[in-house]
Amino acid sequence: MTNKESKNPIPMAVESRKPWYQQGLHFKCTGCGKCCTGSPGYVWLNREDIRRFAEFFHLSEKEFLKKYARRVGKGISLKEDVENYNCIFLKENKCTAYEARPKQCRTFPWWGCNLESKKSWERASRSCEGINHEEAHLVSFEEIQKQIQLRSAYTEVEGAFKGVLSEEK
Repeated sequence: MTNKESKNPIPMAVESRKPWYQQGLHFKCTGCGKCCTGSPGYVWLNREDIRRFAEFFHLSEKEFLKKYARRVGKGISLKEDVENYNCIFLKENKCTAYEARPKQCRTFPWWGCNLESKKSWERASRSCEGINHEEAHLVSFEEIQKQIQLRSAYTEVEGAFKGVLSEEK
């Protein structure tokens, strides 16, 4: 999991002029699981993510939240493995809930912090083997923009935890 995600979902390059990646970028998910591991961080959930996970696990939304999520400020994040900070759904370097994964995961690596510059893309490639992978296909500028817009459409789920956590009465 990454704990340093840019608050601006659309890189400055997109807002002010033609972005540096207008010819597209090479990416292919290899399923290595590295984006689900590492230092402490947050995998933010919105209402759609919670609904999708609840359906996937055949739970009510409240049951899903109690079992797999935690409140962080006004947001909701997936819990982490307390021993290694891995995503709780990562088992043997594979996502056990891939079909239901949240928007944050679905839009990786198309996050603002990775698209700010060629240097930031190269830095991201050091922890993600799918970036510039030899078998990666070219992802078009248009598809990258769609992913950026998807990511920026995230909405907080304020109040979704009310009364769900044991410490809240």
